[in-house]
Amino acid sequence: MLKFRSMYLDNDDVIHREYVTKLINGQISASQGVFKIQFDPRITPVGRCLRKYSLDELPQFINVLKGDMSLVGPRPPIRYEVENYAGWQRNRLMGKRPGITGLWQVTGRSSTSFDEMVRLDLKYLTGWSIMLDIKILLRTPLAVFKAKGAY
Repeated sequence: MLKFRSMYLDNDDVIHREYVTKLINGQISASQGVFKIQFDPRITPVGRCLRKYSLDELPQFINVLKGDMSLVGPRPPIRYEVENYAGWQRNRLMGKRPGITGLWQVTGRSSTSFDEMVRLDLKYLTGWSIMLDIKILLRTPLAVFKAKGAY
């Protein structure tokens, strides 16, 4: 998926791999942290601003035009994230293209647990309707503007 670069070049992803593994395995809870690493040393100062307001994701509209993504749907996972999924968590990958925004982004964003994010994705997938997509699209600008749960 296309994104603006927000990290320094040639970073080792070990810090993120370890964090994701702990998050998925429930070793990090919503009360301890968030879905994303806070104060990640790999992110540039400009990158922090881009990420806070989700500007780093603007190029993903090209992915939508190419048909690789939709406007609304579950966020695309990283390959090593999926390697840690439990069986029920893999269901979030079924049935719909990944989206730029989704129920998770407008409900809790990064301030929820991993399991809660998966549950919100599954709720979206099982209750999908055009009306739900419209509601999510209408709620997205406010969620981005408030930057709640963005890091």
